[in-house]
Amino acid sequence: MGAGTEPDGSSRSDEEWERFLRESVAGTADAPKEPSARAREVAGRLRAEPHRGRDGWRNLPPERPRRRVGRYVVGLLALSALLFVALAPGRVVHLVTGSGSSRPDAQRPTAQDPFRGSPAATWASGAAGIAMPKQATAVGWMSAAEVERALTRSRDFLVASSLDRGVLRGERPEKAIALINPHQKDVQHLLRTAFRTPDEKNDPLLLFSRFQPARAHLVGDVVKTRGALTYREGERGALQVTADVTFVYPVAPTNGDDEVLRTIVRRELVLSWDDPDKVITEPGTFSITSYKYVTTNGGCGTPTGYLVPPFGPDRHADGSGEEVDPYDRDTPFGRGGSPDECGRATRS
Repeated sequence: MGAGTEPDGSSRSDEEWERFLRESVAGTADAPKEPSARAREVAGRLRAEPHRGRDGWRNLPPERPRRRVGRYVVGLLALSALLFVALAPGRVVHLVTGSGSSRPDAQRPTAQDPFRGSPAATWASGAAGIAMPKQATAVGWMSAAEVERALTRSRDFLVASSLDRGVLRGERPEKAIALINPHQKDVQHLLRTAFRTPDEKNDPLLLFSRFQPARAHLVGDVVKTRGALTYREGERGALQVTADVTFVYPVAPTNGDDEVLRTIVRRELVLSWDDPDKVITEPGTFSITSYKYVTTNGGCGTPTGYLVPPFGPDRHADGSGEEVDPYDRDTPFGRGGSPDECGRATRS
């Protein structure tokens, strides 16, 4: 048979007809196929749920990058903890062991340990805490040996006025008074008046430490001290001695309560060992040029001639002014015999 003819009149070769017949039997690669029943069922279900179109499991939104804020916060907290340990290791020990400021009872003084929790626990006791110059030299009208004797007598006055047990119990400080120039009129007037009718200008506490026996008594036999004597040449060739000493007295109420607190007195005295050829004086005595003192737990208000520890409810009422650290010996005195100025102690 010759070549076939197309409807449009064109003819096909025998090879083209042969290929046409084979493809008609086997089917062409790109011929459309009839979908299966399962495929038609799935396609119908998807068309019935239009909301699952673009957000289906095959078209998930891209994953957002994870924020790193959490890492930064953790790192900052770790750095802060390391700084705290480095700068305050003692506080860390207290927090871990439960000691220190987190347990107030551990720092509270007792009759058995009256200096517990106080910086004064490591101080010397009595006269041993009053440092003397290592070597005395001649000053003014005094030789080196005379200066040394004058320094010793100056310390004796501090002992007799602020450490003597009888004086601390309210007795008259006769030994201390005997060292004061009897011809110094202003101080002699103070001594005559202060013990009878104490007031702001004439108060025994300006020079002496004493407690009223009916109210308070010392706990134990130890008074802690820290301070020193210094000297230089004063007016008219006199030897001028300056004493700056802090005394820490543990006391308890006389009524038998077990409360113990510490009364702290810091004193500054300037003594003048005058040349007898220029000033009327007596051998072995000095004139008092100035006196200052400041107290903690010593009472406020009207002078009574005694240190008044604020036991019980009075403890919270004692001290309504600025905060002061009674163990700070670098701060200049803010009080020169004015009992109305009472600060609130940061520690005792």
